[in-house]
Amino acid sequence: MAEPDAPDTPDASVDTSVASAAREVEEFLAAGGWNQPVQLFALVDTASLLAKQPELEDQLDTHAALTPVAQESLPDSDLAEALAGIVWPETVHGCALAQEIIVLPPDAEGDLPGTGAGSSVDSGGSTGGGQEDDERLRRAAADHPRRTEARLVAAVTRDGTHACVMRLRSSADADDSARDRDAGGDQFPVDEVIEHPDLAPNLLRALEATLQP
Repeated sequence: MAEPDAPDTPDASVDTSVASAAREVEEFLAAGGWNQPVQLFALVDTASLLAKQPELEDQLDTHAALTPVAQESLPDSDLAEALAGIVWPETVHGCALAQEIIVLPPDAEGDLPGTGAGSSVDSGGSTGGGQEDDERLRRAAADHPRRTEARLVAAVTRDGTHACVMRLRSSADADDSARDRDAGGDQFPVDEVIEHPDLAPNLLRALEATLQP
């Protein structure tokens, strides 16, 4: 990895770079399907990386300002603790994290134990009730009849710019999809992809903390 040339103040080009990196991470993981572990990526300056390792030119998008570099998988149960122990070297421009989560409609969140109307469980952060309460909420959300499985990717840089991408898994049953393919059908479930910079504020703050000196 090489020393990134980060601007002093965020601008539109940096926002685009971070969003593109988050999108690249999500598309890379989507190719591998669902039920994947939490994955962390370093975001490095593409031009600097190629200057040090020109043999990577055929493997990288040379037009992208940032290149995601996969790190070791992180534990899902102790994610906040794992992130708290991470310190990136100066050669890392930013980082991104991908995690499979459960999403509920806003009007269903009040069904969870210990929550009220308008409350939510933000990936990467605490609900304020302690680790055991957080785990109980996650289990309740996973069992909720109106749940939607999703993959969330959050990305941040040292200058504070950030982006999020979330893929909502199709509600079509996986077995039905497999039967359609076996029968030669051409109708496949279509996932919905949402992009918004503030989908996971707690997770973004946790990632930003790993980039602090």
